[in-house]
Amino acid sequence: MADKPNYFDPLTLSKLSTLLLRARYVVEGLISGLHTSPYKGFSVEFSEHRQYTPGDEIRHIDWKAYGKFDRYYIKEYEEETNLRCYLLVDASASMDYRSNGVSKFDYACYLGAALAYVMLNQQDLVGLVTFADGIRQQLPPRSSSGHLRAVIESLEQTVPTGETNLGRTLHHIASQLKRRGLVIVLSDLLDEPAEVMQGLRHLRYQKHEVLVFHVLDGDEIAFPFTQLTQFEDLEADVRVVTDPRAIMADYQEQIQQFIKDYETQCRRQAIDYTLFDTRTPLDKGLLKYLAWRGA
Repeated sequence: MADKPNYFDPLTLSKLSTLLLRARYVVEGLISGLHTSPYKGFSVEFSEHRQYTPGDEIRHIDWKAYGKFDRYYIKEYEEETNLRCYLLVDASASMDYRSNGVSKFDYACYLGAALAYVMLNQQDLVGLVTFADGIRQQLPPRSSSGHLRAVIESLEQTVPTGETNLGRTLHHIASQLKRRGLVIVLSDLLDEPAEVMQGLRHLRYQKHEVLVFHVLDGDEIAFPFTQLTQFEDLEADVRVVTDPRAIMADYQEQIQQFIKDYETQCRRQAIDYTLFDTRTPLDKGLLKYLAWRGA
């Protein structure tokens, strides 16, 4: 296995600093915009009562208080300005694949680190979940100055192994989260699509905003193999030797359909779906998404 990368090395930090400056405006569509419409109200909490005065909206009258005190009282609310974000990073064995450069897992970790960096600079709360066939590690949402380091260290200590059960993990997270927020899934989605979509729908049913960052290796998309090759299933430990030219057309058709199906189904559920190719530099890929979201 290649040496574990430092997700917060000087070069990465330099790129993230540039990202923060560039994202300051367009990021409103991803983060700041979630504090307002169309998700207005999910971060608004009851503060106190005050006596009704003419001109107040009747819908804010607390009728239970009226029954108790025989006076009209208005419920006042306080908008919570901190967004809660949960980063769900796939740490199954298939994420360890790399054709060259970084693995899918490393790329997902860089994305997660970049997002955590941007959000914590906005004083938003960031939580982390790493998973495979179940939850591996979980950090509750925090906005403290030292929390970014905790997120980075957790990612650096994680080794991608085991089979994937993304659908079950999503259901577990949806049942566990008591407060609505932003859930970002970083995965190659190499699991049963129907089960994955059920889990994503569960999160949407709970009123979470959901983003899916679909991370695939460039070779998984392009399938550039031309000579007799041994292909290995990293999760099932199955190896097959074949002539890639005999299956290239079918494979490319199926992988494109696989991507299209996820994109279509996510859009139908009002879930943002973005494909990330590990050949694309991290900052360019993320800024492209931020620009699209902010448009």
